[in-house]
Amino acid sequence: MAPVAPRSGDAIFASVERVNAELFTLTYGAIVRQLLTDLEEVEEVNKQLDQMGYNIGIRLIDEFLAKSNVARCVDFKETAEVIAKVGFKMFLGVTASVSNWDADGTCCSIVLEDNPLVDFVELPDTCQGLYYCNVLSGVIRGALEMVSMKTEVTWVRDMLRGDDAFELQVKLLKQVPEEYPYKDDE
Repeated sequence: MAPVAPRSGDAIFASVERVNAELFTLTYGAIVRQLLTDLEEVEEVNKQLDQMGYNIGIRLIDEFLAKSNVARCVDFKETAEVIAKVGFKMFLGVTASVSNWDADGTCCSIVLEDNPLVDFVELPDTCQGLYYCNVLSGVIRGALEMVSMKTEVTWVRDMLRGDDAFELQVKLLKQVPEEYPYKDDE
C-alpha cells in the first residue's frame, strides 16, 4: 500500500466540523473577561491564558497528527513551516508565514495574516499589558513539547497594541531526546 500523502491545511480545514466563528470569538472574549475579573492582575491573566493554551496544545497535537498525515519533521525549520501552513489553517482557518530566522535556525517569527480571536475586540487602557491571544503561544508551546521540542513562545507584535501585525517569536530551547518506557532487549 502506498504511503498516505500529507494533507494541506486547506484540505483539512474544509473537511472538519467547525464552530460558528462569531460564537468562538465571543466565547473566548468572555473567558478573557472573566479571567480579568477573577485575577485582577493583567500579568496573572497572561500566565493563565498561556497555561490554558499549553493544556490545549498537549491534546491538540494528537488530533493534528491523526488528521494531517504529516511525516516527522526533520528539523525545527520544517516544524515551524508546518505549524504556520497546516496547523493554523487546520484549527483557525488562517494562514501564517515564517520569517526572521536566526543564524542557528533555532528562533523564528510566525506572522498571522488574520486572527479570528480578535474580532470585536478593543483593549481598554487598564489592559494595555494584556496579551489577549496568549492562549496561542501556549498552544504552540504545549504541542511542540509533546513532539520533544522545548520552546519559548512570546508575542513580538500585536495589532491590539497598535502594531501592524500579529507576530509570535518561537525559540527552540532544546530538543528533548525521546524516552521509551521499557527496553526491547529484555
